[in-house]
Amino acid sequence: MTLAALAALLEARTGQRIAANRAWRIDTALKPIAAERGAASIDELMAVVRDGSDTALADRIVDALLNQETSFFRDAGAIEAAAEAITAVATGTPRIWCAGCSTGQEPLSLAMALRERDVVHELVATDVSALAISRARSGRYSQFEIQRGLPIRRMLRWFEQDGSDWVAQQELVRRIIWRRSNLVLDPPPAGGFDGIFCRNVLFYLAPDLRPRVLDAIARSLRPGGLLMLGAGETVIGQSSRFAPSKRFRGLYELTDGGGSA
Repeated sequence: MTLAALAALLEARTGQRIAANRAWRIDTALKPIAAERGAASIDELMAVVRDGSDTALADRIVDALLNQETSFFRDAGAIEAAAEAITAVATGTPRIWCAGCSTGQEPLSLAMALRERDVVHELVATDVSALAISRARSGRYSQFEIQRGLPIRRMLRWFEQDGSDWVAQQELVRRIIWRRSNLVLDPPPAGGFDGIFCRNVLFYLAPDLRPRVLDAIARSLRPGGLLMLGAGETVIGQSSRFAPSKRFRGLYELTDGGGSA
């Protein structure tokens, strides 16, 4: 019963589902919150959510259940290729939206790749989790996080050590517009993007929501713009508004001219 209630809460708030092979994460994610609240069990914790007396608790539970797995330069070759492709198709300053940015490693990776190419850009990064956005905006990462995917030369160029943490240079962090936004429930950022990253997000959404999200993305992408999904994701069977790019491998283009939201 508790698993069903948790699944319903997560899907109602974010559109995401708890995958069967990730149900084991529930105890790990929620036991610290239960202990903090003095709840003897997760069942007892959910009873507080159900009676509606603590709305902040529901937010914390949803945040804890979200899969925020990420790293710097995840699929590094794809990041570099996308930076080149988006720069090539942009008619002015490249405008890019990173949807589902988690704790910020992906947009920061893209920002590094573009700055190293001397490309001035506009970058919007959104996530459904306010906690993740707050962490991303701080630009602060642990030694473990900084070592995941970030080459030493880039670490030394773009980050400064502060105790046991590493903090991104402000010229990277401040040039990114960080915003909490729900892909399913909220309107997308103002459109006309040359590139949109929505990697490893659709996979977690309920199947009936994926076409709606892809349609919103299509409206936000300018004609000639490019969409990048995760390596295991596809538009096939979910949207007729995108097709694999003939010019840029691994990216998608609009089939219908698109339109700004």
